[in-house]
Amino acid sequence: MKNPYTFTIYAEDQIQLFQKITLIFSRKKIKIESFNFSSCEVDHISRYTIVVTETSEVVQNLVPQIEKIIEVYKCYCNTNEEIIWKQIALFKVPTATIYEENLSHFLKKSDITAVSIERDYTVFQASGTEKEITNLVVKLSNFSLIEFVKSPRIALIKNSEGFAKELSDMEMQREELFV
Repeated sequence: MKNPYTFTIYAEDQIQLFQKITLIFSRKKIKIESFNFSSCEVDHISRYTIVVTETSEVVQNLVPQIEKIIEVYKCYCNTNEEIIWKQIALFKVPTATIYEENLSHFLKKSDITAVSIERDYTVFQASGTEKEITNLVVKLSNFSLIEFVKSPRIALIKNSEGFAKELSDMEMQREELFV
């Protein structure tokens, strides 16, 4: 059975690495649903967060393939239950609709923040799960939603001491081998 999985990859900060990682998924005909690239807690190392929907067997086979890439330090694969994750969304609605009673009541009870209020439009920001953001899109569509955009998934692994500690442990083990 296919389920959503989140890959967290720590790697050197190199442009061609994006291509190498996505090539592994495309060869297996796996659709990437979300791809996020960011800095992390360790200088000069980047963090890639990739979301796919696939079977457990397929994703477990991908981890060692990704870790074979020279620039990759570590690859983790987690279910939604093993991570804390969110997405951020921006919504643009006509400013005039804010004064409608239904929208103003909806905004007060939702975790939505006004980011920019202009004469013709207002931009709101919300964070949540894919389902929560989709529900907001549906509700705001009733109020002449002009535009909408959401970020890729950002995620932290629940049972992790952080990559900085793991990298330090790996370097200590490497030093012990050469002593």
